[in-house]
Amino acid sequence: METQTIVEQAVEQSVWGIASSFDIYNCDPDAIRSAEKIRQFVIELCDLIEMRRFGETIVVNFGENERVAGYSMAQLIETSLISAHFANLTNTVYLDVFSCKPYDPEIVKNYAMRFFAGSHCITHSNLRL
Repeated sequence: METQTIVEQAVEQSVWGIASSFDIYNCDPDAIRSAEKIRQFVIELCDLIEMRRFGETIVVNFGENERVAGYSMAQLIETSLISAHFANLTNTVYLDVFSCKPYDPEIVKNYAMRFFAGSHCITHSNLRL
């Protein structure tokens, strides 16, 4: 028996949206410490999953505590929000995508892994009713 993809489930169940988190480990330190690279990632990701950006990408570097220091990013999309935190101490990307327009989390994961050169990724996706 073939299992439905999350996109198929979302469409069939007419859910509000898909929420996914991607924890990407051992990323390229230069990429996660570059505001320009982060902005490039957002533009390319939105094009790839066909999401319309609403306004400019917000990218801010902060965190007095070394454990949480790094860039944070927020991008409004017409169907909700893409956000991330880039942890300098561990070279980890914590990416979240929520949209009421269906998208394939595997496409997001694969693209983000390639872009940030991560070694592995833990992904959680769920349907928002």
